[in-house]
Amino acid sequence: MQRTESIFLATAVIKMKFTLLFIVFSSFFSCIFSQDIHFSQYYNLPLVVNPALTGAFNGDQRVSLNFKDQWKNVGTPYRTYALSFDMGLMKKKWEKSFLGAGLLVYKDVAGNAKLGTTQISLSVSSFVSLGENQKISAGLQGGFVQKSLLAQNQSWDSQYDPSKTNGWNSSLSSNEINTSYNKINLGDLSGGLQWTYSLGDATLSSNDKKSLNAGVAFHHITRPEQNFSSSGAMDKMYSKIAAHAGAFIGIKNFHIAVLPSFLFLMQGPSREINFGTLIRYTIKEESRFTGIFKETAVAVGGYARAKDAFVPAMQIEYANYAIGLSYDVNTSPLRSATKGNGGIEISLRYINPNPFKGSKATVRFL
Repeated sequence: MQRTESIFLATAVIKMKFTLLFIVFSSFFSCIFSQDIHFSQYYNLPLVVNPALTGAFNGDQRVSLNFKDQWKNVGTPYRTYALSFDMGLMKKKWEKSFLGAGLLVYKDVAGNAKLGTTQISLSVSSFVSLGENQKISAGLQGGFVQKSLLAQNQSWDSQYDPSKTNGWNSSLSSNEINTSYNKINLGDLSGGLQWTYSLGDATLSSNDKKSLNAGVAFHHITRPEQNFSSSGAMDKMYSKIAAHAGAFIGIKNFHIAVLPSFLFLMQGPSREINFGTLIRYTIKEESRFTGIFKETAVAVGGYARAKDAFVPAMQIEYANYAIGLSYDVNTSPLRSATKGNGGIEISLRYINPNPFKGSKATVRFL
């Protein structure tokens, strides 16, 4: 009898903890509903940050893959997948300008209710030289967004059953009026500007070059309306402002470069500040004439997301390829539930042709 009471008490405590977590997340649901995805390796997915970064790299074509898995300790993990492809056009034909075109696809699935967001966007950009070392670019991005939510995966207090092992009985009524949700389909439009300053030429090694860039983007210009329920008022998606800056600072005659970056996001009542740096060490330089030796480098460092997480990160580059790895260490009040664990993120990048072979000053968001 005493053991039964202990089991019941433990189950009740566990249920209370999950109920409190549900209340906390529910109180912010209207805010979360309108917020965008984010990657800790934002520097490896520039088309998410600013459409003006479309085509902003050394090379003709670039492909990036990103995967983020977070908050396993809280419950069902939040998973985000992204694929981007962009290219530079008219680089050889136009002396002082060129165009960029890109495709961005991402899928985000969050929580037990499987709040899903799928977006497919096309972006275009235009680059114009301001003298020998400076460029400005403007970009537009438009696309299709679909959102979904599974009602059957949600649990409510009225469905609490102490006779069940996990304390939840799906056969009990939720006592909720709306328990089914419609898919949301909407269009989206974003725009941005970017400025780049570069020093260096093809005679210098990558670590002897320097570049600086800064930009601003305005996302969800049209503020599309959305509502999962067939009844009730429509909810307008918040517009988002993204301001960013980054640099590649090569230390001459050494094998080291410093890569600081900064990203500020403002969307409705939410603010996000990311900042940090990577230290890049060149293991082997690209051979300038024969091309036999491929540039090989490793970068390590860390980033902070203000009042939320610290993100140690590393990246390995080999000729056309790069792989990045980072891990969010939660520092917000949510750490009591996450035990400090945030999520792992992996990125893969391919640039054609080799971006280190005979390139001018490094033009990169990283």
